Amino acid sequence: MTSPSDVSRRKVLAGLAALPATAGLFGSGIMPTLAQAQEGSVVTLMGVTEAPALLSFVNTSSLIWSAHCTEGLLEFDYDMNPQPLLATEWNVSDDGLVYTFKLRQGVKWHDGEDFSAKDVKFSIETSAKYHSRNRSTFSKIEAIETPDDYTVILRLSAPTPFLLKAFSSMESPIVPSHLYADGQDPLTHPNNTAPIGTGAYVFKKWERGSYVMWEKNPNYWNPDLPKIDRLVAKFVLDASARTIAFETGDVDIGYRTPIPFRDIDRVKTLPNLAFTSDGYQYDPPNIIIVEANLRDETLKDLKVRQAIAHCIDREMINRVVFFKYATPSPTPVVPYHKAFHLDDPSPYGYDIDKAKALLKEAGHPDGITLTMEYVGDDQRVLGEFLRAALSRAGIKIELRGQDMGTLIKRVYGDQAYQLHLASISNLFDPQVGVQRLYWSKNIIKGVGFSNGTGYSNPDVDSWLEAAAVSNDQAERVELWKKVQKKVMEDVPSFPLVMAAWQTLANTRVADHTTNAEGYEGSMARMHIVG
Repeated sequence: MTSPSDVSRRKVLAGLAALPATAGLFGSGIMPTLAQAQEGSVVTLMGVTEAPALLSFVNTSSLIWSAHCTEGLLEFDYDMNPQPLLATEWNVSDDGLVYTFKLRQGVKWHDGEDFSAKDVKFSIETSAKYHSRNRSTFSKIEAIETPDDYTVILRLSAPTPFLLKAFSSMESPIVPSHLYADGQDPLTHPNNTAPIGTGAYVFKKWERGSYVMWEKNPNYWNPDLPKIDRLVAKFVLDASARTIAFETGDVDIGYRTPIPFRDIDRVKTLPNLAFTSDGYQYDPPNIIIVEANLRDETLKDLKVRQAIAHCIDREMINRVVFFKYATPSPTPVVPYHKAFHLDDPSPYGYDIDKAKALLKEAGHPDGITLTMEYVGDDQRVLGEFLRAALSRAGIKIELRGQDMGTLIKRVYGDQAYQLHLASISNLFDPQVGVQRLYWSKNIIKGVGFSNGTGYSNPDVDSWLEAAAVSNDQAERVELWKKVQKKVMEDVPSFPLVMAAWQTLANTRVADHTTNAEGYEGSMARMHIVG
């Protein structure tokens, strides 16, 4: 019997055979033999979606590429201990209210300007205003002092016990303040799409819909790095094509399990490819979640949201969609965070009859029709599963696929959506990754992956804010369990599963993952073997 995946693979291969010999695997103008055709070493990265920017300064959907050319103050080893990067020394006062950073001297921006404390001050202040996570992470910074060009002092109004961990390259990149002196809106500034940084690689080109290219920084402050001459990121939206690209050597490395879960066991047997789960300590596996727009006339009714919740069978989603490579979670704090995660079942267990009854009570005896936004082939598969599941209760789902830029505008800019199927980072602490989803002060029109549902609950706000400033870990854990219990009851969103994440790489590429940041780090130490 021929499986659906076999049919899909045949269609992809047939399409590839029809391409001109010089077109390359994806018809992008980047040849499949690029590594051989160019002088020096080249590594090809896999992009499963295309973000609207290349810098995660104010756009968290861009963290996958940001650290190649733009750096943070610190990087982190596998145990999440801070290591020097743009900061060479740091000190935190005993009361947790003063952070002092000594900066690396002699660092140049890619345009030749000098890096200094004024860049750090500008970056932190702007990120605190626009970044969907740092709005809360940096909320207690009340003053930033720069007594000289290479010293930055942060003064806090209250402790932020997780603050130091936020200064990585992907979470809090330091940008060139002289470029932003033109007064343009940081959300739409040209540096977001053609970034100038201090990092190991220099941005060269972005061919929309096809690839991004970076080249070795010849003036990098560490003369021993980087070890690769060129990075090329190819956007491969079709899931079956991604598997083929790895099998044929057209791409070298991808992360967050870049191939369909159905292909993992077979690909694991191939001698030229290897999986690793290292490099996800900083940004652990996401929560896969459906968010509801509480401004919508239908979805603002709690009974309607409860009805949707009763249609969700997380164990079945794990088996059918994720081939058992996921962990069901009815709460937005992923099971990876063992201390914080609330291991309680959903108050709305799988029950189609209850879902139908609730819809009838809400005035919808004949059912309802809702739209669901998504990005990418992987989310489409999950969306189709949810559409079938919800239809059993009379809830018709119209799936709307789009690119990331369109989705961010529709969901967070125009707020013109009903349901949003998303993959949301928890990061190293739920205060950083999860608070943004439910904190009413993080309802920011136009900022992606903020509080897009419009959820507002005074109790949740107070618990989140208390947990953010407590130096008592046990107290923080208890407050977070209160938050989870309440949002599970209110269902502004529907957490589904935590998918297993692994990085897949050709064995010719070594040291692509050397610390907690993994693929989202600089890749400066990566090199070719053999």
